[in-house]
Amino acid sequence: MKKITVIVVDDSALVRGLLAEMINRQSDMSCIGAASDPLVAREMIRNLNPDVITLDVEMPRMDGLDFLSRLMRLRPMPVVMVSTLTERGAEVTLKALELGAVDFVSKPKIGIADGLRQLEHDITDKIRTAARATVRRLAPAGAGGAAAPGAAAGAGGGTAASAQAAPTVSPIGRLSTEKLIFIGASTGGTEATREVLMRLPPDAPAVLITQHMPPGFTKSYAARLDTLCRIRVAEARDGERVLPGHAYIAPGGFHLSVERSGANYIARVRDGEPVNRHKPSVEVLFQSAARVVGPNALGVMLTGMGADGARAMKEMRDAGSWNVVQDEASCVVFGMPREAIAQGAAHEVLPVTQIAGKLIERLRSTAGQHTTRV
Repeated sequence: MKKITVIVVDDSALVRGLLAEMINRQSDMSCIGAASDPLVAREMIRNLNPDVITLDVEMPRMDGLDFLSRLMRLRPMPVVMVSTLTERGAEVTLKALELGAVDFVSKPKIGIADGLRQLEHDITDKIRTAARATVRRLAPAGAGGAAAPGAAAGAGGGTAASAQAAPTVSPIGRLSTEKLIFIGASTGGTEATREVLMRLPPDAPAVLITQHMPPGFTKSYAARLDTLCRIRVAEARDGERVLPGHAYIAPGGFHLSVERSGANYIARVRDGEPVNRHKPSVEVLFQSAARVVGPNALGVMLTGMGADGARAMKEMRDAGSWNVVQDEASCVVFGMPREAIAQGAAHEVLPVTQIAGKLIERLRSTAGQHTTRV
């Protein structure tokens, strides 16, 4: 079996050594080079043609984001970002995902050697996922946001500029406050979720989202989406009422679910054990949708590795919900959507750019049809 070849790009000799060591410990991968800055990395990539690179955000001679942008325009390939867990680090990481990075790993701010060793399983899993990801070319700067065939990985069909310029769904009039939209996503999902939310009108039903993301990043992610979308977007808070025209993102490190309180839905944000190795878990959110919302729910499964949420999405369908799944061509990783389809959970399988429109079409066709759950 051919090993996954990796080049590590980081200005810290310690980090380069640690990452190379943990990569080489895996039977299915090999670190074939380590570069201290992007200019050195550029020559290594040209000469060694790796399957995946890990890329630090802040480096000398060329910023990691600048290098990533050039790489995804000229020679797109799977990239796993290595970022610092700070507010600025979170914002830069989200920009990297927008530019085409497949995923990211957070470097601990203190005790970096021990911290990275504890993340070995996570880091090597992300490298494996990246090696299988669909990587797309980022549109040239000044191209009006039009994506070349295979636009930035993780962008779900286009860059931020193209998503803003894309046709949006017209307002849908008054919709029942009984209806709720549930979204599950993992690898590549930050941009796929953005693509869906940006196309929803201000009067859309409430949206509850579980995106696999560690603590420290979801607040910045929600704030970024809030500036781009016509609905309001925020991290979910335990006990808050779930309102139309709002989207609620599961905080990193906590499970999100929905409960009924009288005539209202409320968000539940709880600690607990990981489910399917994830916290937050899509399974937890979708199970609550099946149990509490039933036929008033619309489920959406977006790009992601693994099977988290697939069985619970079938439970949603069995409880009367209507479900749509992202198609393989627009996914960065088709794992979670594929598993949902295999479970028989999907009513529709669509490109990510068509999902919002189909949700609104479904809501229009069922306007006035809702079932009160007790």
